Amino acid sequence: MKRIDLKSEFPLDPELCYLNHAAVAPWPRRAAEAVARFAQDNARRGATDYERWLETEQSLRQRLARLINAPSTRSIALQKNTSEGLSAIAWGLDWHPGDCVVITDQEFPSNRIVWESLQRLGVQVVEAGLESADPEQTIIDAMDGNTRLLAVSSVQYGTGLTLDLVRLGQACRERGVLFCVDAIQSLGALPFDVSLCHADFVVADGHKWMLGPEGIALLYVAETHLERLQLHQFGWHMVRERGNYDIKTWNIATDAKRFECGSPNMLGIHGLDASLALLEEIGGEQIQAELMTRVGALEQQLRDHPQLELITVTDRPLRSGILTFRHRTMATPALFKHLRDQQVVCAPRGGGIRFSPHFYTPLDVLERAVNLIPGKE
Repeated sequence: MKRIDLKSEFPLDPELCYLNHAAVAPWPRRAAEAVARFAQDNARRGATDYERWLETEQSLRQRLARLINAPSTRSIALQKNTSEGLSAIAWGLDWHPGDCVVITDQEFPSNRIVWESLQRLGVQVVEAGLESADPEQTIIDAMDGNTRLLAVSSVQYGTGLTLDLVRLGQACRERGVLFCVDAIQSLGALPFDVSLCHADFVVADGHKWMLGPEGIALLYVAETHLERLQLHQFGWHMVRERGNYDIKTWNIATDAKRFECGSPNMLGIHGLDASLALLEEIGGEQIQAELMTRVGALEQQLRDHPQLELITVTDRPLRSGILTFRHRTMATPALFKHLRDQQVVCAPRGGGIRFSPHFYTPLDVLERAVNLIPGKE
């Protein structure tokens, strides 16, 4: 790992065992300082330096494009959250009664509700089960001649199941099906290549593995689909002649800014740009390697605990930063309350307790958290 003082970069309360990056991540110090500087500049100078703020906005677009290996920033839009981005896609496509969307039976509500909202248009939503030995094949088998779009999470939020996006993307291309990926549980933790997996759309909020603030998200729309999506939100920010307030006519932007109808979240932009700068300095491959080291250590410690059983499937080659487990004799709500009382920050998800460390999490924090689970001899 590049020589970065991670203890200084992540000054977490030493009393905490923070294992909740799959929910809301702590900011690195540089992100907190970037937001503080932005706030101080705003208090002292107002919007005097707005042109410099726009440079940070462009920097963030470039970092996001590099993060997913997008061809250019033309396909990168900034949204408030994953749900807003998914809604722009779902309600931008031209649907017909009988069209079908395939999702999975483990999706977070944001990647389920938005597609179910289309049922009023006669669109059918089919859930593919992920409990099989080959979940990708189950998803592929769920697609038929009426399927217009496949929408999956790159990593399932509850169990940590990591899907083979390249295989799914290729199956979509062969069938003429659009491919939409909710990448919120992988971006910032695992490599992602939008070209390799042939994704038409990618959406991800920045407050999990990307270590950014809430309220700022990525929306990727492939160049060929930019003008295909109908717009349902309009405003001064999504026009080609942005900044010219005197003309009475307007034209929609030709790039992904067409999905940004109003003023940007500049505070969130400054925070996420700083967080992604840190991730770039360390490097995606190194981040994944360090995370897998921690996931491996945590898995072994959970297996060594006599009262625990893993819910997360761990014999697949693709792994995430999520490990979910249950206690053999203690109900999940009671265990969650116990861990919370012991300053272990985690979440009840997927039928058990979800631990989600990141690349910088100290190994002794993992051991301490497992040792706090009742029933270990």
